[in-house]
Amino acid sequence: MPAYLDSILVAHRAAAAADGRDVAAAVEAARAHVASPTGAPATGAPRDFVAALVGGRADRGMAVISEIKRRSPSKGDLDPDLDPALVAAEYEAGGASCLSVLTDEAFFGGCRADLEAARAACGLPVLRKDFTVSALDVCDARIMGADAVLLIVAALDDAELASLSDLARALGLAALVEVHDELELERALAVGADLVGVNQRDLRTFEVDRERALRMGERMPEGVVAVAESGIRDAADVSRLADAGYSAVLVGEALVRSADRTSAVDGLLGAAT
Repeated sequence: MPAYLDSILVAHRAAAAADGRDVAAAVEAARAHVASPTGAPATGAPRDFVAALVGGRADRGMAVISEIKRRSPSKGDLDPDLDPALVAAEYEAGGASCLSVLTDEAFFGGCRADLEAARAACGLPVLRKDFTVSALDVCDARIMGADAVLLIVAALDDAELASLSDLARALGLAALVEVHDELELERALAVGADLVGVNQRDLRTFEVDRERALRMGERMPEGVVAVAESGIRDAADVSRLADAGYSAVLVGEALVRSADRTSAVDGLLGAAT
């Protein structure tokens, strides 16, 4: 099986090493503003990602983080010509609580402009879905207008995980800390993670284990907002995950491929209500 995560991380760490920007200056710039819809600096606080998930869970039995993704390394093209603004509006109309937007270009066909356009087109908090490996990645997430950043435990050592979590908090960003097993969950909790995603997809092989989230749900401590990710196909999957204690699901491929994305989001929520 191809080691997808390894090749992706090599590329992202090389880009981080070649980035000559001053970290302290980038942090100050990120504190000062988020990106406006036109890309120009504009003051303003991030939208509350965690509160939106908790509210969605209370209102409809489950919150949905709907993903905007053009392609993936394992599936190839999903919808390479999608309009991120239109898709964001469709997701919001269907009852999504938050958005996830891929900004990785080389492997997923995304970009910063996709996130900016999607956020400007709706009122939902937005996760920058990317492979965060440096402080500059976190700063860029806020500057482009993201309200949350993804930290993949399997991609970071303990020192990186702690420092990037702290930086996200300092910049007012939620950190969705992604785990795959019990050891990674322990590492996430050790840095104070209160928003934990369980990815059912093995990022090295991209194979999906649809029982993983159910097993890991039993390990979640009280007070942690748990998100199930990957391999979620329909309302029956959502219902099982709601029963297992998850507050939210992150759904990409099933929604992106849908002919009626608004109805697809609403349909996922119907079973959990």
